[in-house]
Formats: sequence, C-alpha cells, structure tokens
Amino acid sequence: MKPINRIFLFLLFISVSYAISYAQENQPYFLHTIEKGQSLYSISKMYNVTTSDIIRLNPGCDEKIYAGQTIKIPTGKESQKGETFHTIQAGETLYKLTTMYNVSAKDICEANPGLSAENFRIGQVILIPQKKEEQTATPTPTEQTTIQGPVVPRCKDMHKVKRKETIFSVSREYGISEQELIAANPELKKGMKKGQFLCIPYPAATTVQPTQKEDPYAIPPSNSELFRKSKETPQKLSTIKAALLLPFQEDRRMVEYYEGFLMAVDSLKRTGISLDLYVYDCGKDLSTLNTILAKNEMKSMNIIFGPMHQNQIKPLSDFAEKNDIRLVIPFSQKGEEVFNNPAVYQINTPQSYLYSEVYEHFTRQFPNANVIFIEPVSVDKEKAEFISGLKQELKSKGISMKTVSESATKETLKAALRSDKENIFIPTSGNNVLLIKILPQLTLLVRENPAENIHLFGYPEWQTYTRDHLENFFELDVYFYSSFYTNTLFPAAVQFTNAYHKWYSKDLASKYPNYAMLGFDTGFFFLKGLSLYGSELENNLPKMNLTPIQTGFKFQRVNNWGGFINKKVFFIRFTKNFELVKLDFE
Repeated sequence: MKPINRIFLFLLFISVSYAISYAQENQPYFLHTIEKGQSLYSISKMYNVTTSDIIRLNPGCDEKIYAGQTIKIPTGKESQKGETFHTIQAGETLYKLTTMYNVSAKDICEANPGLSAENFRIGQVILIPQKKEEQTATPTPTEQTTIQGPVVPRCKDMHKVKRKETIFSVSREYGISEQELIAANPELKKGMKKGQFLCIPYPAATTVQPTQKEDPYAIPPSNSELFRKSKETPQKLSTIKAALLLPFQEDRRMVEYYEGFLMAVDSLKRTGISLDLYVYDCGKDLSTLNTILAKNEMKSMNIIFGPMHQNQIKPLSDFAEKNDIRLVIPFSQKGEEVFNNPAVYQINTPQSYLYSEVYEHFTRQFPNANVIFIEPVSVDKEKAEFISGLKQELKSKGISMKTVSESATKETLKAALRSDKENIFIPTSGNNVLLIKILPQLTLLVRENPAENIHLFGYPEWQTYTRDHLENFFELDVYFYSSFYTNTLFPAAVQFTNAYHKWYSKDLASKYPNYAMLGFDTGFFFLKGLSLYGSELENNLPKMNLTPIQTGFKFQRVNNWGGFINKKVFFIRFTKNFELVKLDFE
C-alpha cells in the first residue's frame, strides 16, 4: 500500500472515530440510577430504547452494572405513552416541575402513581405527561381592524456552544427541558457543534403573559400539599368483579388453578364479601382473546387474572390499562408490560430481580462464609447468570470463594474447607445428575469432619428431588431458595389438601409449584385486598398480612410509572435435627 493511501486511511479512521465520539457526547440524555435487580434489558424496556442505545452512551455497561450506578439514557425516543422522562435535580420540587413543563401537579401524579412526597428525591426518574392542549375559541371574522399587541420575543437569550457541552448541560444551565431547547433549535436533532449559536427559549411557564402576573412574594406549595391535593378520593367496592382468562382446554394446570381459585372465592364469600366471578377460555389465539374483550361486561371488571400465553399479554395489558383494571399475571416470567403499565402485577419474578433478592438474603444469612463452587464437566448455561452475579456480590462483600470440580476427591474437598468460617458448597448446575454425583462425597466429608460447619446450597428445582435425597439433605444441612414452597405437613397445607379432596374427590397433583395452591393464594390475596382497601389497594400492600399456602408475596413497583413485581424469596432449610424450616426474611 502506498504511503499516501495509508495516510488517507489513517485520517479517515481518525475522523470516523471522532465523529462517533462527538455524536455520543452530544446525544441528548437523562440520568438513571440503577436499582437492585435491574438489568440492561429491564432498563431498556422502561425507557423504550434498546440495550445497544444504552451501551453506546455507557461503554462497558454490557459487562457489569451495579445498584447505585448512574447511567445515561438517550432521549429523543418518547415513552410508550408519548410522555417524556425527567431526572429530578437538586432543588427541584413538584411545583417547580409544573412551571418548567407547564403541566398540572395532578397530571404528573397520575402519570407517576409510584411517586409520593416521601420518595420525591434527587435522581428519581419520572414521566412528564404531554401538555393538554387548551381549546381556544376561533374568533369570528369582523370587518373591524384589530390592534396587534406587543411582539413577545421568542428567545430569552442566545448561547454559543463551547467544547464538550451537550444538550443536557445547556438545558440545565438555563433551567429548561431538553425538549424545549430542541423545539427552539430543530437543527439539534442532527447534533450539536462547537461555536453554534442556540436560541434559549423562555421556560414554558414563564413566557410573557401581559394579562397575568405572578406574585413574587407568593410562597409556592410544598410537595406534601400538592400530592395531597392531587390524590384521588378513595373508593370502596361493594361488589368485586373479577375475571379469569385462561386456556383451560389446552393445559390441565389451568383447570387446577381455577379449582384453587374457586376455593378462595368460596372462603371470602363465607365472610360476607360480595364477589362476581367471570370465567373465559381464552385459548392461545389473539382472535379468541379479542372476542372476549369485546364483551360489554369486560370493561367493568375490577381485576383480571391471566393470560398464560406470551402473545396475549400485551393486548390484555393494553385493555386493562385503558379501562383502569388491575391485571394479575400469574405465570409468565418474561412479561415486558409491567415496566410501563401501573396496573400490572407480575407474580412470577423476573430472573434479575429474583437473583438480587437471593444474593442479599444469602450474604445476610452467611456473613462469615467460605463459598465453594462445584463445577460440572459440561457447563450449565442456565445457571451461568446466577453464578456470575453471586460471585460479584460475594467479592463486593469480601466473602472468600473457591472452585472445585464435580470429580474432586474427598481430600480436595477437605482442603477447600476453612475451620473459622461456614463452608457453603454451591453446585453451578441445578441438574439432578450433578446432585447425584456430588452427594456421596459431600456426605462422607461431613461424617469425617464433624467439627466443621458445612452446608449445601441449591435451587428451586431441588423441591422435585427432595424425596430421592431426603436423608442426604438433612445430613448436609441443605438450603435452597425459592419464591414458592409448601410442605404437606404444614398446617395450612394439610387443611387445604383435605378441603381440595373434599371439593373435587381427588388428590392434589404432586408438582411444584402446585397450581391449585397458586390459584388459591393469588385469588385470596387480591380479592381480599380489594375488599379491604378498594381503590387504595396499591397504597396498602404492606398491610396485607396474609399467610399464603405456597406462594410468597412482596410487591414492589419497578419504577414510578410502571407496575408491580413479586420479589418474595424463601430459603428452605433441612436441619441436622431433621427439621424442615421455611426462612422468611421479612
């Protein structure tokens, strides 16, 4: 290659790299502080952007993110509802936001049902609803000449762009939103350049209005006052209308869920609660679901349970949100609607949130641990994310770690122990085949080293192996985590099992989770909650002091404008004293 060509390619590379870097620096963005359990995927769904969009603004975040970290989220893409996002800055109040965006406090509160005076703080991201267009009467033309009022200047100031300035930094400097700055300077959609002059518009609420003058001595209302005034009047429900939309003919488990749900309805009716239950077989096709949703009675529901199939979740979620109906999704773990629909309750916890709860409970339960990972010959990709996250958490807490092979000898296992710590063995696969391979060696290790503190820690699927390994589980002081668990010897489980047999003349299915118990737990929790609190259910979830048979409930909003996920996790322990304990960390 000739020297001139090499120089040309080098300069081209430099210019392209600079262009990419410049575009990244000048792309408008807002800031998001990562909360426990959030992943790049869940964050992207919250803000209607792609994970690639986020990685482009935050190089390296595809490899590691952590709770408390602040990342840039690109703007320019509206939320799914057409609103814009705003990160609360120091000194901002709800009143100041109403003047900044020219929207009412009530509109902001309605767009952010998770926002309150208590959690209105720096770094919180909220939705700013679109300004409601005021209807102005069209003047009737007359022959009289009207006198034109004074011309109001469009620009409050002009700003010359300096090096490294961004749309975000300029808008913050002048106390306006990025959207206002872009609206006044449409060329910014193509990027910002050094030396460019920008029109700084008047903030939406401070545009000169000759007919109205703000009292400079007026004291703006506090957050508490504005939230209180914006709050809807609580409403009680005299009769609760609930609907079940499930594919009964396709899946036997849906029938079992319905059977348990009916038992919950019967229990509540016996206490005097008035309930109307509507049940539909929605199959798996959208056409069947749409036919059901077209029925007049569906719009008057207070709550809907379902569906099962992934392709039906979004249309049902849209219907529920449009008609102000709560939607409980009992089965799917992959739903995206919870991130943007405040009426959605997702029972089956998304993996990233579930894992973060497990990590927290693990380090709380074993603060002085020596963790020994047991790796199979063939890597189990299913547990790779869990193990990777756990290792990061253990490292951040200063907890010691080692790794051994599934074929490790008794001597190798003994060498990994520490006498001054609790030794926790964790297989990196939940497969029963691996469990069968390691149990004999671990059992011998425990028997020959009675003075050592040794446990085996595992996964929810171990519930299905319990009968095969019960003696080993007790001897190894086994723990496993799960968001659902029951034991046939627990009083509540015994009572339900007997009642189920009496109702349906058959035994419960011996599968985990048990869908009849899931139907009872979800039905009883939400219908009881609506009977107690009506429209105020969401504000009283922590007061729902119920003891479910199998499914734990700990609901938390995913953001200020989204729905609820269930973050409940139990640790099940098989003690050396042959006791079975369900550890509840709340």
